[in-house]
Amino acid sequence: MSDPGGGEPAAQLDRLLEDDPADLYENAPMGYLSTLPDGRIVKANRTFCAWTGRRPEDLMGTRFQDLLSVGGKVFHETHLVPLLRMQGAVREIAIDVQRLDGSLLPCLLNAVELRGPDGAPQLVRATLFEATARRRYERELLAAQRLAEESEARSRTVQKVVFDLAAATTEEDVASVIVARSRAAMKARGAALVLVQGEAGDPELPALRPVHSEGLSRELLRRLREAAGSRLALEMAQGVRSIVLDPRLRRDQSELAAAMVASGLTELVIVPVSADSKRLGVLVLALGDAAPGQLISLVEPGEVRVMAPSEIDLLYTLGRQAGQALERVRLHLETARQAERASFLLDAARLMADAGGVEDMVAGLAELAVTRLADICVIDLVTEQGTTREAARHRDPARQELLDRLRAQQLPAQTGHHPGLRALREGRTQWVRDVDEQDVVSMTLDGLQRETVRELELAAVVSVPLSIDGRRLGVLTFAADRHRRPFTAADVEVAEQLALQVSQVVDKAQRFELESRTSHTLQESLLPTDPPPIPGLRTAVRYVAATQGVSVGGDFYDVVALPGGLLGLAVGDVVGHDITAAATMGQLRAVCRTHLADRPSPSALIERLQGSWSLLGVQRMATALFGILDPGSGEVRVASAGHLPPLLCTGGTASFLPVRPTRMLGAPPAAEPAEEWAGVLEAGSTLVLYTDGLVESRDADIDAGLARLLEVAARACSADPDALCDRLLAEMAGEHRPDDIALLALTRI
Repeated sequence: MSDPGGGEPAAQLDRLLEDDPADLYENAPMGYLSTLPDGRIVKANRTFCAWTGRRPEDLMGTRFQDLLSVGGKVFHETHLVPLLRMQGAVREIAIDVQRLDGSLLPCLLNAVELRGPDGAPQLVRATLFEATARRRYERELLAAQRLAEESEARSRTVQKVVFDLAAATTEEDVASVIVARSRAAMKARGAALVLVQGEAGDPELPALRPVHSEGLSRELLRRLREAAGSRLALEMAQGVRSIVLDPRLRRDQSELAAAMVASGLTELVIVPVSADSKRLGVLVLALGDAAPGQLISLVEPGEVRVMAPSEIDLLYTLGRQAGQALERVRLHLETARQAERASFLLDAARLMADAGGVEDMVAGLAELAVTRLADICVIDLVTEQGTTREAARHRDPARQELLDRLRAQQLPAQTGHHPGLRALREGRTQWVRDVDEQDVVSMTLDGLQRETVRELELAAVVSVPLSIDGRRLGVLTFAADRHRRPFTAADVEVAEQLALQVSQVVDKAQRFELESRTSHTLQESLLPTDPPPIPGLRTAVRYVAATQGVSVGGDFYDVVALPGGLLGLAVGDVVGHDITAAATMGQLRAVCRTHLADRPSPSALIERLQGSWSLLGVQRMATALFGILDPGSGEVRVASAGHLPPLLCTGGTASFLPVRPTRMLGAPPAAEPAEEWAGVLEAGSTLVLYTDGLVESRDADIDAGLARLLEVAARACSADPDALCDRLLAEMAGEHRPDDIALLALTRI
């Protein structure tokens, strides 16, 4: 190439281009070298010599791998040479060349293996590019990536903690979340959340309460609490700090150091847990020689691991999050306690309103109280037999046996200082706020009673009298043990409100029980006695009262011996379920017996009753079924005034007699007399008269009940009327009966 003008610059350029190959090799911006297959250098350019600080003659015969770092030598033998043998070339292999002064030069290596005609390697030509800037850039990039990953991991940890704490409803929930998350974030061997009972700055030594711990022994936590001592406020004010297992700790806190050694720990990280300016406790993280999941420790023996600022910031954030969550939970719990007290009173009112008897009411109330208000609930009532202990419940079933020991000792037998006896005597609430040994001695008798009370570990007792209109009804006693928070004034107020409700309900229940006993007596006096023995017949009667309302109603049955050896049969049901219905039933039964003296037919008896109903002076109507039976021949005639048909069981089958009912007694008379059904009761057959309480149900119509009666009677058919009645009641009548049931069964033998 020459300049068109033929000047001197063009001639110089031509000379440079002629010398270019050799000059380019020697002074190229990269290192060139050639080696034999065993790595001995046979040629190297001036650039490579300058990089390594060696002269060309010093490099000749030197093995290339001897110029590499320790890691480079291993890589050369295990990767570089095998790749050259397999591929014939390698590109951009990162490798460090050792300079003459011992420093390392980062390089990128490209190499080609030249082979002879027989395929045997003859020469290796290599090019090396200096990569110091690139390696620094890569390290900075990796460091930035690592910082970004750590920051992202911290953000994820905080997000998870915030998310989990949002669902926490108790201190235990908060502790479980913060311990698990912080332990995982720090790869700690253990962690615990320790809260302060009372303010950390109180003059008296505040109590420390571990709420939740993982991987930490009780001994270690105890030694840590002892080590904090009166300096707890100062410790918490220092922020995130470490307690390192070093000679100073071994000298000043030998017990704590021994506990750390026993647990394999080298460091305890203390993180304050606070909300605003209130210090609530500390989070303790335990670090050891090897984190969970690691086989060996990555920390040199005796080396103290320095916490990074990012770790301190993360722990400080976790401590604040835990403190805020604890404050929220405590506020929520206090609000919930207030709502729980109101809910308890409402549930107690519902329970007492639904109670049908004093015994059921006090048992349910005591059970409700120990689940919602106290550890122990005892209810003593003043009855006709004196003061009796109606209920005694303990929240913990395992400790109920202790309370059962005391139940046999009634309140009047206690000492005069017993809170319940004092409340009953003085008519005002007795509150023992902190039960000590002197209180136990004053309120109990010697021996087993006193030892049992000690075993109950009573912490507080509240006894409230039950009274209404100046009449003492009993006393309500609540107690809390040492494992529960003490009673507050709000709790005592709830107990007094409850006692007021209980007094009203006990008075109502006692009056109801008196009415119930009266109704039972009335019912027993109105119903006939069991039928007398009748030749040729076996009879059975049953009367089962309803379970709702007073235990008296208008159902009745009767068997009357008539002149001529005949039997008058009757079963009926006066509308209603009260004293009036029972009185009407008694009148109706007496009138029926009076009319039966003339031996009228069943139809005629119905006509007489329909005609004289207004003379009875009652406003109730009634259904009734009347019959005349000849025990000798088995002839039977039946008529119905709005009543259900009789049931006939014979030969393993059951059927209803086709008795067509006329209008109910007390209703306007029908135009035609009641129709009679006449037939024969065969030997071995059973005639069953019943009231509608046997077949009626709230969740099914009466046709379904009648079909069910046929099914049960067919399976229960026998010559034993007692067994038949028992079977019908067992399968047809449940525990809750809205109506009375009357049964009359007659088997001809």
